[in-house]
Amino acid sequence: MNQIIEEKLRLLPSAPGVYKMFNEAGEVIYVGKAVSLKNRVRQYFQSGKNQPAKVAAMVRHIADFETIRVSNETEALSLESNLIKQFKPKYNILLKDDKHFPYVRIDLRQDFPRVEIVRRVKKDGARYLGPYLSALLLRESMNVVRDHFPIRHCKKDLKRAIARRERPCLMHHVGKCCAPCSGKVSREEYHAMLSEVIAFLSGDTAGVLRELEAQMESSAAALDFERAAYLRDRIHAIRSLADKQVVIGVNHSMSDVFAVGRLDGAVLVFALFVRDGKVIGTERFRMGALSDESDADIMAAFLKQYYAEADSIPPEILVHSEPSELPQIQSWLSAAGGRSVRLHRPQRGDKAQLASLCYRNCIDALEKDAALQKRAWERGEGALAQLTGILGLETLPQRMECFDNSHLQGRDTVSSMVVFTDGQPDRKAYRRFRIRTDTGGDDLAAMREALSRRFARAKNGDAGFDALPDLLIIDGGRTQLAVATEVLDAFGLSFIPAIGLAELHELIYVPGRETPIELPRASAALHLLERIRDEAHRFAITYHRSLRQKTALFSVLDEIDGIGDRRKRALFDAFTTLNAIKSADVDTLAAVPGMNRPSAQAVYAYFHPQSRE
Repeated sequence: MNQIIEEKLRLLPSAPGVYKMFNEAGEVIYVGKAVSLKNRVRQYFQSGKNQPAKVAAMVRHIADFETIRVSNETEALSLESNLIKQFKPKYNILLKDDKHFPYVRIDLRQDFPRVEIVRRVKKDGARYLGPYLSALLLRESMNVVRDHFPIRHCKKDLKRAIARRERPCLMHHVGKCCAPCSGKVSREEYHAMLSEVIAFLSGDTAGVLRELEAQMESSAAALDFERAAYLRDRIHAIRSLADKQVVIGVNHSMSDVFAVGRLDGAVLVFALFVRDGKVIGTERFRMGALSDESDADIMAAFLKQYYAEADSIPPEILVHSEPSELPQIQSWLSAAGGRSVRLHRPQRGDKAQLASLCYRNCIDALEKDAALQKRAWERGEGALAQLTGILGLETLPQRMECFDNSHLQGRDTVSSMVVFTDGQPDRKAYRRFRIRTDTGGDDLAAMREALSRRFARAKNGDAGFDALPDLLIIDGGRTQLAVATEVLDAFGLSFIPAIGLAELHELIYVPGRETPIELPRASAALHLLERIRDEAHRFAITYHRSLRQKTALFSVLDEIDGIGDRRKRALFDAFTTLNAIKSADVDTLAAVPGMNRPSAQAVYAYFHPQSRE
């Protein structure tokens, strides 16, 4: 405790308020609230024997603090939530996910309003529907609306369009807009349709389904089976949309349900959102909390941060584990929501089952995340560790380079260099080589040139090649590997381990070992080697195809008078393919940098001989 803190502690009031702790750099590292600032803040600087490890660590970094007095606990809680949201202090339990769920906005004050998707609710007099916790579900709902309710989608100035007598757009002609821009739709007609849209988006699909079923039967009676099949599919889509909402019961008309779960150090808050007796969506929120922090403290921190900027607060909030400071949080929520809010942990009945369902989903989500992380580790670091043991390497091969060749009957031979860093593709480090010597389809000669050029660039200090591989992988067997070891020896790089991966039986060849290594098909190390080899193969083929395309294009352009090397390159850069050049008109050809109108006319006439007649 420094002198500044010591002096400030003597001046602390016994009133409610909020305090901010600062480190030596002046950064806010903790925000808290207190019924009595004097008692609460002094506790931090008393004997630390009984303090949790996190609090003790924080106190060691406190260089100063500030306090803000408020009138009551509710104001203190509100201010604390806002400051945590603003500063994101290191030692607070922080909500890592900061999401705003989508709503549907309809401004019924306008004559012909659009139906918009927004992320924030504003006090602008418009009608808001939601929140929609599943963006996918909302997109499906909006697709149904656009298909069956011909409301406007454009931002056109309707008064101006009517005054100019503009023609309706394509959406009107395909039956997806009633074209209020034509002036032939009344405000009453349009708002009647909006009422149906609002009912549908609020979950009342019965009316829409009845109308569609009548249309389907009418179309079938008129032998318009194509239209009837379309309507049948749309009915199925709407029903499946409604089926995705899990019915809970009429007793929980509007509530949010939260549960805290832990697994191997990960902390998650799972949420169920119930509207009109149905679970309309779920969400997961990762929490930055230590293992010694209680579920009650985590739940309290979450609720304060989540509802600090919430667009709406339901009248009932159910929790699987009761938060600390429950009465204060409940009072604050009621004040923020402008109505009575009940925050409680149900002990029995349907609500308790709902809270248990939320907790089971939370644990399930944590287990799935853990399984995905394990798979990712096995594909990356785990596979590297396994490969290190199999090859007898001294360290993990952080940077692996794989080389492969590609050609067509010995022409346009290329070689690719693909890099994996920590078991993952490092595409910025990929390199490709166009083989300069006429190898005549000799893969060994092409590989020798590519490797020699790669390590020569590194020797000459080229920044793009200065990082050397921890493991060199050659696509091929014993002979290809022998070429690689010769090149490494020539450049004094024999310390770099190299292997060959033969594609036919996926055998691994190692220098100095007579028999190749054959790994089980389920081996993570083998899967990693196959991934980098296949990536090198893909990269080489892609480059080879582009060269073939360019060569074919250049050979044709050689026959056109007035088209030299510069113009051939310019045309290739602009069009890439012969078909694109054939389809271009004279003006488009002339607009290519380096071309002029006579040369463009010559190119056009070559591909369109009838134009010369």
